[in-house]
Amino acid sequence: MTQTLRLATRGSDLAVRQATAVEDALASRRREVEIRTVETRGDRIPDALIHELGRTGAFVRSLDEEVLSGEADLAVHSLKDVPTEGMDDLVVAGVPRRAPAGDVLVTADGSDLSDLDPGSVVGTASLRRTAQIRAARPDLEVEAIRGNVDTRLEKLLAPTLQREHEARMDARAEETAATAESGGGGDGGEEHAFDRTIEEWFDSLSDLERAAMEREVDREYDALVLAEAGLRRSNLLHSVPTVRLDREEFVPAAGQGAIAVVASDPDVIETVREAVDHPRTRVETTAERTILAELGGGCIAPIGINAIVQGSYVRTNVRVLSPDGTEEIAETRDLDVERYTKDAVAFAQDLAEQGAAELIERAREAAESDGDEGSVRENREDEPGRADPESEER
Repeated sequence: MTQTLRLATRGSDLAVRQATAVEDALASRRREVEIRTVETRGDRIPDALIHELGRTGAFVRSLDEEVLSGEADLAVHSLKDVPTEGMDDLVVAGVPRRAPAGDVLVTADGSDLSDLDPGSVVGTASLRRTAQIRAARPDLEVEAIRGNVDTRLEKLLAPTLQREHEARMDARAEETAATAESGGGGDGGEEHAFDRTIEEWFDSLSDLERAAMEREVDREYDALVLAEAGLRRSNLLHSVPTVRLDREEFVPAAGQGAIAVVASDPDVIETVREAVDHPRTRVETTAERTILAELGGGCIAPIGINAIVQGSYVRTNVRVLSPDGTEEIAETRDLDVERYTKDAVAFAQDLAEQGAAELIERAREAAESDGDEGSVRENREDEPGRADPESEER
């Protein structure tokens, strides 16, 4: 009799999509999968920023406990949400092929970062993205934003769409009044001011734009910075204008764009590894997480780490910043693919000696002085689907 594997996931649309992808991969190995949705601590605190939710991982621990208790056989996370230490008896059994790891700028009109006017408001809840935006454009305002990927997009689009709708309504009223004063004879349509009637314009809107029309927002954003992977997995990448940000400057979080399947039972681990593990992604993300673990600042400092296998080397870019983006330690190094974990450790140690350790320590002291020791985490919304988790990818 075929054993049914119980897979724990969050209930957000994006998280379920990720879990379904793992289910499909296991099904190809003739393993039946039962998806179980679990409410996490992060889901229960919708108004808190991710970096206020604690060191243990607001979107991870509840799922892991399902596996550790035997209620589930495996759990699916965005890899960048998975701690680099303290996983108890859990193992990252599988890392599927990674989606694009970088960030994108989202605007209503497709503007690039350099096109934004001084004082423009950019939304993110990621400590890393905040520092990188401030380093690139200190003249911009960076404001926190939270919610599922679609929620964030609606918040961005809502003011522009609502203003346009109001302008069309005003135009219709003026046309109607003018027609009444002239004693009729006109067609009474607002297309005199616009190329389409209100009904035609509304019919042309996407589901996302229609939802944005109904959203009340108390803060307007000129742009958002989100993980491309989260938009892709939510099928929203082509619903809004996006511009890819340079990964040399906007270095992604360690593991961004990758999914982790965790398990504890040896047989389940082997099954998952054979079915879903992607060797190149495993190497790249292991290099990134090794450096992050060695630096020890993943919860409190803006750190970007991105590795790409290029032949016999793993080209690895690291950027450690101060929270305000005014100071940084950055370097790119080629790690030997035959000993990349050892090279990654040495790379991290060199960065620490160059000043990364000092930046991380100062960030830690600042967090302690704010009464928030160890709680600042890369935002996990735009990948797992609730907070811009750097999930992050989310």
